[in-house]
Amino acid sequence: MIMKDSILKYALQNAVRYNGKANIGAVIGKVFSEIKVDDKKKLSIEVKKIVDEVNKLSFEEQKKQLEKLAPELLEKKIEERGLFDSFDIKGKVVTAFPPEPSKYSHIGHIKSLMLNYELAKQNKGKFIFRFEDTNPNLVKKDFYKVYLDDLKWLEIKPDRITYASDNMKKFYSLAEKLIKENKAYVCKHSLELIRKYRAEGKPCDDRENNPDENMKLWKEMFKGKKYVLRLKIDLKHQNSTMRDPIIFRIINEKHPRIKKHIVWPTYDFENSVMDSLEGVTYRIRSKEFELRNELHRFIQKTLGFNETKIYEVARFNLKGVPSSGRIIREMIQKKELMGWDDPSLTTIAALKRRGFTPDAIKNFVLSTGMSKAESELEWSELIIHNKRLLDKEAKRYFFIKNPIKINIKNAPNQEVKVQFHPDNEKLGSRKFKVGNEFYVMDNIEKNKYYRLMHIFNFKNNEFVSKELDQNLDAKLIHWLPVSKDLVEVEILMPDKNIVKGLAEKDAKKIKIGEVVQFLRFGFVRLDSKKKNKLIFWYSHN
Repeated sequence: MIMKDSILKYALQNAVRYNGKANIGAVIGKVFSEIKVDDKKKLSIEVKKIVDEVNKLSFEEQKKQLEKLAPELLEKKIEERGLFDSFDIKGKVVTAFPPEPSKYSHIGHIKSLMLNYELAKQNKGKFIFRFEDTNPNLVKKDFYKVYLDDLKWLEIKPDRITYASDNMKKFYSLAEKLIKENKAYVCKHSLELIRKYRAEGKPCDDRENNPDENMKLWKEMFKGKKYVLRLKIDLKHQNSTMRDPIIFRIINEKHPRIKKHIVWPTYDFENSVMDSLEGVTYRIRSKEFELRNELHRFIQKTLGFNETKIYEVARFNLKGVPSSGRIIREMIQKKELMGWDDPSLTTIAALKRRGFTPDAIKNFVLSTGMSKAESELEWSELIIHNKRLLDKEAKRYFFIKNPIKINIKNAPNQEVKVQFHPDNEKLGSRKFKVGNEFYVMDNIEKNKYYRLMHIFNFKNNEFVSKELDQNLDAKLIHWLPVSKDLVEVEILMPDKNIVKGLAEKDAKKIKIGEVVQFLRFGFVRLDSKKKNKLIFWYSHN
């Protein structure tokens, strides 16, 4: 009963969201994220049954039932849906999104980016995009540009773009303040021993050094001594993050922006201080940092700064897609992925190259809301958002994969005008000259009626009539005229298989980066042009 109730409410929600038609894959994904399901086959059967019933209802009836069953799932427009209704907003709003330039951004990162941006925009505040680049072991020069390119493509316009590494002198000054106030000490022990003592709640002998001794050791760190600076808090604290955490360490690696430093702040110290220096009042970040919030507040309070109000949301991933930068790097090295823009990934680079739009990504990530419940979503949920946008604006082209040549006896020579979009005359049209030879991708059966889209009906490879006749019960198929000016096409699929075929001559006018629909195949994005061939990436059906 619990499963059926879950299916029904998400089927209704999906139907209301998408003009009365629920999507089976999207509903399955929602149910999976809410309840444990042992029999996936049984779930699929039950979802199809309930979705079919929901899709028979009128839109108003769907909405009425959803309001009765689960009113909290009735969505409003992004600007009205109250994403931040639970926030206690007081005073000015300054938000930030602080990525480390060590990998490509993916759709999980973009959720935090979008939420912080929307929070600032809806409250007439400021949004800061900050590069947290104080770990030379990970920071790479190329990734600065990658993030900036993603921002531009997503149409995110920060009020400021900043770099944590520009504030090293300030970090050092604050560290010395803590040392002088006996709130931080230099530890000479190995990381292994520090971890062991922290787990046991046991102090090391360096903890009792006086400020003068710690200042001396601190200065030795700048000469290469592999010590660490630790905050003095509470080694018995229930939150292990608070057990005298390391706030500075030695990293003797080249940094892409600055060259003189070997003493670097840890994430917790740098992040807390930068929020304070930049006046960040509110931050939304993923739940994985939740245990660090207490330390974040402690550092700000100890240094005499205002505290940043932090809210957590669950991260999400799309089912079957790796999101860990480490795992993706390893897969690229092993040639299991083409690169960071591999069509199977959800990096922004990959989604852009496949033909997903910025608005679709924005609508998708914001539709997941402020929940702290972990979820694994389906590709179909993202695809629905993109398809809704592309359906209105993408031109339609004829494409035949694995073409089969047929000859229709007595077919009339004619010129056929076909619009690029059935509902949008502004996108223009083109003309086809047709005779009796065609390429199709359907196997033509004997004694069965077929209709070549826009032109005529035939049976047993012989012309029957031009008019659309419902009494013929003809199967509608699309086609290309046999002609020398057709275009060779290759389409890279998400599984890296390549589909080959022919497209109409007007496909030559498609611009690189443009997303179009190949009828009865799917949406595709033109990736490159060769001398006699067009290379597309498959977007979705």
